[in-house]
This record gives sequence, C-alpha cells and structure tokens, in this order.
Amino acid sequence: MSHSIATIPLAFERIDESTMRARAAAFLATMDRRRSVRNFAADAVPLDVVRAAIQAAGTAPSGAHMQPWTFVLVTDPELKRQIRAAAEAEERETYEHRMSDEWRAALAPLGTDWHKPFLETAPALIVVFRQDYGVGPDGARRKHYYVQESCGIALGLLIAALHHAGLATLTHTPSPMGFLAELLGRPANERAFVLLPVGYPAADCEVPELARKPLAEILVEEPGDPRSGR
Repeated sequence: MSHSIATIPLAFERIDESTMRARAAAFLATMDRRRSVRNFAADAVPLDVVRAAIQAAGTAPSGAHMQPWTFVLVTDPELKRQIRAAAEAEERETYEHRMSDEWRAALAPLGTDWHKPFLETAPALIVVFRQDYGVGPDGARRKHYYVQESCGIALGLLIAALHHAGLATLTHTPSPMGFLAELLGRPANERAFVLLPVGYPAADCEVPELARKPLAEILVEEPGDPRSGR
C-alpha cells in the first residue's frame, strides 16, 4: 500500500548573481565574527528573539521529515543552578579521571576546566534533545532516521540564527548528559544532544585567538568550477 502527501508550489525566489554574491559575502562576514563565549553578561535577552531562532532551527531538513528534536528553553535561576551543579559534577569527574592526556593537551590552549559558571550567568539555556524514536498517540514506537545528522543540522541553524540576531552562544556537551533529561522531565525517547548557553558577552569577555582554516584547506572541487580556470 503506497502513501503520498499533498504538495504545494515551491516558494523560491531566484535572484541575480550580483545579489547572490553580496548576500553570501555579508553572511560570511557575519559568521566569521562568531566566537564561542564562556563569559556571559547577566543581562536579560529578548526571549521572542530566542524563540524565533529555535523556530528557524526547526526548519532544518531531517531524515524522512521526522524532525527528531526537542528544544527546551531554561530561564529559571534555580533550575539553571541545578543544571550547573550536575554538569560540574560530571565535568570534574571527566577532567580528573576520564580525560586522556591527549584530550587534556588539546584543551589546554582554551583554558577550560570543570568550573562552568556560565550555566548560571547566561540568561538563557537551550537544551537540545534528540528523539531516538517517536511515540504515537497509542504509545507505539515510530522509527526515526538519521537522528544525529538531523539534530546536528538543526543545531547549526540555531547557532547561526542566534549569532545573526546578535546573541552569543557556547556549545557545551558535559558527558554523560543524562542528568539533563532527569532535571527537565523529558521522556524516555529523548536524549540530550547539546547544552547551549545564550546571552550577551560580558564587557570584559576575551576569547582565544584562534585561526580558522582557509578555504583552500577545507574545499576540494572535482572536477572544479569551469569558470575558475582550472
């Protein structure tokens, strides 16, 4: 038995190449200024902006259009305190006992440790949960496809949308993250994917001076763009 869904005309505006280049350059310039922030101001942020960014993340493509994600927005100070305490307990165990020497050496230039004050200071936390399977109204399981990949794409859109709107973020992944589902009362089919503090950088915020790989190191063109002269 085959199933089909209704279709609608594609809402796509084809624009001239000069406008395309201007938009691409402007977006690159905006995203090139993005930095992960570990020192947040306590100032409140417009939550309608955060919600719009989450809605933008929800436009991400997903395996079989299952949309296997849940975004939990946390602003309650007490709940943030509990999340920090639980995260720091796991992070301390990782830094002191679980972490390999190679991993520790890789993190050394960033100056990170198990202390995570930003989980309380940042005015908002977004916890992205991946839905490993769906649950129908009758309680039956529904298989989800490419869950990790789908959530990764949605997370990328979320970070870009928040940065584009003028808000800083940090992709924080304490391991293990089971405490987040427990503290936030999430169902058994959901597992924490990332913990994302959101806010404004503190006035005295500094970030590591890191170089991003140039285009020549991350792009391979085969057989190449005929307009490039290759």
